[in-house]
Amino acid sequence: MKVLTARFVKSALHPADFPADGRPEIVFAGRSNVGKSSLLNQLLGRRGLAKTSKTPGKTRTINYFAVNEKVYFVDLPGYGFAKVPKNLKETWGAMITSYLKGRPELRLAVHLIDARHPPTKNDHELLALLDEAETPTLLVATKFDKLKQSQRAAAINSIRRDLELDADALVLPISNVTGDGIKDLWAVLDEQIAAF
Repeated sequence: MKVLTARFVKSALHPADFPADGRPEIVFAGRSNVGKSSLLNQLLGRRGLAKTSKTPGKTRTINYFAVNEKVYFVDLPGYGFAKVPKNLKETWGAMITSYLKGRPELRLAVHLIDARHPPTKNDHELLALLDEAETPTLLVATKFDKLKQSQRAAAINSIRRDLELDADALVLPISNVTGDGIKDLWAVLDEQIAAF
């Protein structure tokens, strides 16, 4: 899909705040600082559209972006090591769970995992939650440019093994810095969007 328009629509904390126009949604989820907002900016060709930061936990709400006024790309708050108060982490957890389990407009989850590290307990829990909600899920291995060429295949295989996936399960390697993998990701997204 050629991105003709991409705009920030709103931030939401509660289901009552979610858009009510019924457009399909593709959600981007993963731990804090895995590169969700950077990937959105790369996909949409709009530097700074989704706010990024070197400090984990920058995204604290569910953020909606309208793409070609046809589909929403949704940026979830990260989970894991963000240095925020415990009650805020609990609020995030409840908000994310509520969104993932109860949003009929959600058509695809793009689950980002840092290729440099094994999947975390939170990654396992997110995948289980998406499976329980019967949400189609695409796994994306981010920060691939930070791995040596000799480490890359092993990193993908490690993700498959740690998450108990089939040996041929699709795990897309991505680099927000070099743009590697973005075309492959768009090919999958286009296929999903065409089915809406």
